[in-house]
Amino acid sequence: MNENLFTSFITPVILGLPLVTLIVLFPSLLFPTSNRLVSNRFVTLQQWMLQLVSKQMMSIHNSKGQTWTLMLMSLILFIGSTNLLGLLPHSFTPTTQLSMNLGMAIPLWAGAVITGFRNKTKTSLAHFLPQGTPTPLIPMLVIIETISLFIQPMALAVRLTANITAGHLLIHLIGGATLALMSISTTTALITFTILILLTILEFAVAMIQAYVFTLLVSLYLHDNT
Repeated sequence: MNENLFTSFITPVILGLPLVTLIVLFPSLLFPTSNRLVSNRFVTLQQWMLQLVSKQMMSIHNSKGQTWTLMLMSLILFIGSTNLLGLLPHSFTPTTQLSMNLGMAIPLWAGAVITGFRNKTKTSLAHFLPQGTPTPLIPMLVIIETISLFIQPMALAVRLTANITAGHLLIHLIGGATLALMSISTTTALITFTILILLTILEFAVAMIQAYVFTLLVSLYLHDNT
């Protein structure tokens, strides 16, 4: 069981060709657009959820920050759908790869920081040195604030990777334990199977929550720089 523990995190290939690109593009097919006056229930639910999330997330932004609405909504849809698809059997979750999460976090963080330095240069520089700081502590605080600024994209990526990976590993371990206990004790196997079902339901919630948290933190970084 342990030797196959990380099999689900290996990039799938066919004839030696990686399928990551196709897997990353697949969730976009699940969100169709409708040209009809009266949309079906799936499109209506999709539009209602987007309006609810965008209204809640972008209400704190000014006009410059609200220009990022389309990108942030696309981001939460992509991460949420990718996390949910990864819970299907024999599937692959791209968000368990730290490299992919860094590829999303670093450009968004850098765009927000560059926007802040371009539009609010004095305010952005003031974050490196809190008001009223004693003179001997100024060099140390500037270094600490600089490190905390550059660690933000790493924290975004590691948080998403760790939460999704930990949930998948727990499901794999408890599922393997349930199969092993079926031939030993049926009662114990039923208990572990019940735990597995509850954990799977929890992972569905975690998949959506982590997509929201990732996008919300990017939105807060943007709010601090616009």
